[in-house]
Amino acid sequence: MGGRQRMFEQGDLRFVVLKLVSEKPSHGYEIIKAIEDRLGGAYAPSPGVIYPTLTLLEEMGAIRVQETDGPRKLYAITAEGEELLRQNQTAIEAIFGRMADINARHGGGPAPQILRATENLRTALRLRLARGPLSAEQIAEVASILDAAAKAVETS
Repeated sequence: MGGRQRMFEQGDLRFVVLKLVSEKPSHGYEIIKAIEDRLGGAYAPSPGVIYPTLTLLEEMGAIRVQETDGPRKLYAITAEGEELLRQNQTAIEAIFGRMADINARHGGGPAPQILRATENLRTALRLRLARGPLSAEQIAEVASILDAAAKAVETS
């Protein structure tokens, strides 16, 4: 079995997204991160999968755009979406059960949220340093920010 195995069966991701939106109105990025978190970092769906799924659910009347902030849309569940969840409750519980099993198998390591935040910090530093030399004040400010973050992590 040299090929990649699909994380979700046909139609499963639609139910996962709908269930997550039912728990908390969310933006597409938040849904991607919620799925990654629920799978213990083992998988994160791409925007190219999530956004078409959101569009499909919206066209089906299962979700609606609750709020728009520029290109970002906050999605909320509709009564039709709640009914779809009720009609498919057994299948959805099975999907989330499989996700919990995957999370348990990949658990025990660093939390995906911390790994993601660490990578975000590295990227921000790399991008800032690539823009050109820092002044003495900027160097002191960045060092102070990093020292404060380190101290906050140590005491948490």
